[in-house]
Amino acid sequence: SSSPALLLPKTIEGHSIVMTQNPESSVTASPGDTVTMYCKASQSIGSYLAWYQQKPGEPPQLLIHSASSRQTGTPARFSGSGSGTDFTLTITGILTEDAAVYSCQQTGWNPRTQ
Repeated sequence: SSSPALLLPKTIEGHSIVMTQNPESSVTASPGDTVTMYCKASQSIGSYLAWYQQKPGEPPQLLIHSASSRQTGTPARFSGSGSGTDFTLTITGILTEDAAVYSCQQTGWNPRTQ
């Protein structure tokens, strides 16, 4: 699987929050491996973080919302954790079908109300 290094800033109420991912390029894994991807926000976003999976020729699919809640239909091998500025997506027992681009996205956070 691979993940982009940087997503476009999400601007809410004049605040631009930049999401940075690590690793910055491709990850090579064998079936059965555990793979962890990291996402860091430029300022605290609480638990307002989603993870998406995109396979070639398909639209992005929501895997995890609210940092750690699996979307209906997301296999249990996908898990999310974190809050504030640091988040992780872990795939435990990766399958060949999991080859995709994974991205994190800040969702619905308004710093001015916090």
